[in-house]
Amino acid sequence: MNRVTIVIGGVILGALMFIFFGCPKKAKREPALTPAPKNGKCGYVDKSGKFVIPPQFQTAFPFSEGLAAVEIEDQFGYIDTTGSFVIEPGFDFAGSFANGFARVLVGIKYGYIDKTGRFVIEPRFDDAWNFSEGLAPVKVGRKWGYIDTTGAMVISPQFDHIGLKGFDKGRAFVIKGDEEGYIDRTGKFISKRRRER
Repeated sequence: MNRVTIVIGGVILGALMFIFFGCPKKAKREPALTPAPKNGKCGYVDKSGKFVIPPQFQTAFPFSEGLAAVEIEDQFGYIDTTGSFVIEPGFDFAGSFANGFARVLVGIKYGYIDKTGRFVIEPRFDDAWNFSEGLAPVKVGRKWGYIDTTGAMVISPQFDHIGLKGFDKGRAFVIKGDEEGYIDRTGKFISKRRRER
C-alpha cells in the first residue's frame, strides 16, 4: 500500500466514524467550531457560520480535547481554537485526540502521540484506532489486537475485523473467522454467534 492510499483510507474511515457514531460525549465541552470548506480550503466556522479560523488547510477535522488535526502542505499537525499550531505539521495522517492520545501515521506505520506531540507509542502498527477504556485496537499484518496505553499488546492480534467504537462498558465488538460478538478486556468472547454470509 502506498502513502496516498493509506491517508485516503484513514480520512474516509474517520469521516464514516464521525457520520455513523457522531461526536463522543465529551464533544459537548468543545468549542462550537466546525470545519467548513471555502474555495478549495478548509477553515472553522462558529455557530453563526462566520469563519473564526480562515480557510487555509487541505483537510480539517473536528476539535477533540481542545485540538484539531489539520493538513497543510501534505503534512498533518494540530491547532488550538485560535488556529495556532500546538503540534507542528510533520505526520502523514493524524487522528483526533481521545483519552489524551492521538494516532498518527509516519510513512506506512501508525503510532500514538500525546498533546505535546511526543511519541508515547512509536509507529509500528499497520493500522490503529482511538483508545477507549485504556485500550486501542491495532492491526499487525492482517489481524487486529489491542494495546494498552504503554503500547504493550494485551490482546494478541487474532481478529479479522473490529468494531470502530472500541471498548464500551468493558466489552468490544469483533469478528473472528465465522464468529462475531463481544470480547472482554482479556480478549475472551463473552457473547458470540455464527456469522451469516
